Amino acid sequence: MEYAENILETIGKTPLVKLNRLTSELPCLVLAKYETFNPGNSVKDRMALQMVEDAEELGLLRPGGTIIEGTSGNTGMGLALAAVVKGYRMICVISDKQSKEKIDILKAVGSEVHVCPTDVAPEDPRSYYSTAKRLATEIPNSWYVNQYDNPSNCKAHFLSTGPEIWEQTGGKVTHFVVGVGTGGTISGVGTYLKMKNPKVKVWGIDTYGSVFKKYHETGIFDKNEIYPYVTEGIGEDILPKNVRFEVIDGFTKVTDKDAAVYTQKLAKEEGMFLGNSAGAAIKGLLQLKEQFGKDDVVVVLFHDHGSRYVGKMFNDDWMRQMGYLE
Repeated sequence: MEYAENILETIGKTPLVKLNRLTSELPCLVLAKYETFNPGNSVKDRMALQMVEDAEELGLLRPGGTIIEGTSGNTGMGLALAAVVKGYRMICVISDKQSKEKIDILKAVGSEVHVCPTDVAPEDPRSYYSTAKRLATEIPNSWYVNQYDNPSNCKAHFLSTGPEIWEQTGGKVTHFVVGVGTGGTISGVGTYLKMKNPKVKVWGIDTYGSVFKKYHETGIFDKNEIYPYVTEGIGEDILPKNVRFEVIDGFTKVTDKDAAVYTQKLAKEEGMFLGNSAGAAIKGLLQLKEQFGKDDVVVVLFHDHGSRYVGKMFNDDWMRQMGYLE
C-alpha cells in the first residue's frame, strides 16, 4: 500500500505545466511550477514545515508551544497544518487588505487570527509586524517565526523547489520568474539553479508601492516608493534578509490592475484557477519577452490558489468597483 503518514508528507513534488494561450506570442517554452498542488494550496507549505522542523531541532519550539507569525495568509496556512499535525497552538497576525477567504481559511484549520491595519509603517505598534513580535513577548512558550529573516525559508527552496525544477526540466531551465515577497522562493531556487548552471537568469516580479526594484537597481531604499497597493503576496516596504539581491538578475513591476486582470485570464484562458500573485507573475513574464529566445525554457512559479480570491479578483462587481473591468 502507498500512503503518506500524515498530510505534511504530501508537501512538494508539484508538477510543471506548459502555458499555451497566454504565452503564444513568446518564442520560448513557458512552464508553470504549479504550487497549488501542495496540501495548503500554496508554495509556502514548503518553508513553513522547514521553519517548524528547524525550530524544533534548535529548541526554539517546544512541546505544547505556540507558533506566532505575521502573514499574508499562505505562510499562516502552511504553519497551521504543521501545528495541527504536531500539536501546537497557532496565532496568525494578518493585515486588513488580505481577502476574507484567507482569514476564514486560517480559522478553519484552527488558527487564532488577529487583523491589523495595512496603511501604517512597519515599526508602528499597530502593524502586523509589530503585533506579531509583541504577542511573542507576552505569550509564554511561544515562538515568533519571522519568515522575512528566517534562513529556513530560503533553505526550504534550495533543498526542494530548486532541485525539483532542475530535475523536471532535465537541467534545461534557462530562466526562473517569480513574484517576490519574503524573498525565500526566489533566493533559494535562484541560488540552487545558478549553482547548477551560472547562466540561468532569475527575474523577480515586483508591484508598484514596493521598494524592491529600485533598491536592486540603485542600492537606495527610497521611502517615496512606498504606498498602499492592492496586489497580495508580493512586494514589501522593508528589505527582508531572505531577499538575496545578488542572486536576482532584474525586476519588473506590474500594476494592481494588470495583476487582477491576468489572474482572471489564467483561469479563463489556461484553466488555471490561481491567486493574485500568479496574475502578476504571468503579466510580468510577458513584459520580459525581449529577454527570451526560441531555445529558452522559462519556469514561472505560481504561488497559491484562486479560492483565496473569490470575493476579490474573481468577483466582477469588486473588479468594476476597483476600475479593473469596463
